[in-house]
Amino acid sequence: MPHLDFGLLLRGDYADWLLAGWLFSLQLTGLTLVFALPLATVVALLRLSPFAPLRALGWAYVEAIRSVPLLVHLLFWYFGAPEALPESVKSWLYAGNVEAVSAVIALTLYTAAYMGEDIRSGLRAVPSGQVDAARALGLSWGSAMRWVILPQALRITVPPLISQTLNLWKNTSIATVIGTAELMTQAQRVESASFRGFETFAVVTGGYLMISLLITALAEGFQRRYPVRLSH
Repeated sequence: MPHLDFGLLLRGDYADWLLAGWLFSLQLTGLTLVFALPLATVVALLRLSPFAPLRALGWAYVEAIRSVPLLVHLLFWYFGAPEALPESVKSWLYAGNVEAVSAVIALTLYTAAYMGEDIRSGLRAVPSGQVDAARALGLSWGSAMRWVILPQALRITVPPLISQTLNLWKNTSIATVIGTAELMTQAQRVESASFRGFETFAVVTGGYLMISLLITALAEGFQRRYPVRLSH
């Protein structure tokens, strides 16, 4: 059994690299959520719109995004999309942190497609009589959704949205393929420099597990504290 030295990874540059990657993965998750949640809400409303062209637009977005692997999305936004931009914009983009931008775009579009379906399920779970009552009071379809249905639906969908957040946290690891400085990229950097593969990826596994368990605990705590009760 080889000698294991976890202390080597908990001090000096190795610890700094792993901590920086872990924090960047958290930032990537948080930033993606900020963009994905509003987009997912719009997609869900499009899917339930009374206008057929809007419903078709929402359906096309969801099917197009979910039918393509996340890895392909990441590679497209990093290698493909910039080629369609003007040379000046492309040069400016590559002079900055194009990896992080590409990762946020790909993760946002991908996550919003799944969250949109969760929100749509929540909207459909609200009794239809509430829509009829809102319309009877003179509210338009959009106003009824905004003030009556959507607040209830979002509360219903908090548990599945937290589950999607858990998936998002794990999906940030795929961004390593485009060189984003998240936890997996930093782990490979540490492993290459230290030749301590077991210790490195054991620590990284613990880092992912810690946040995953925290997200799961938040979901369970929310369900216990705020059980869903819909009035008909």
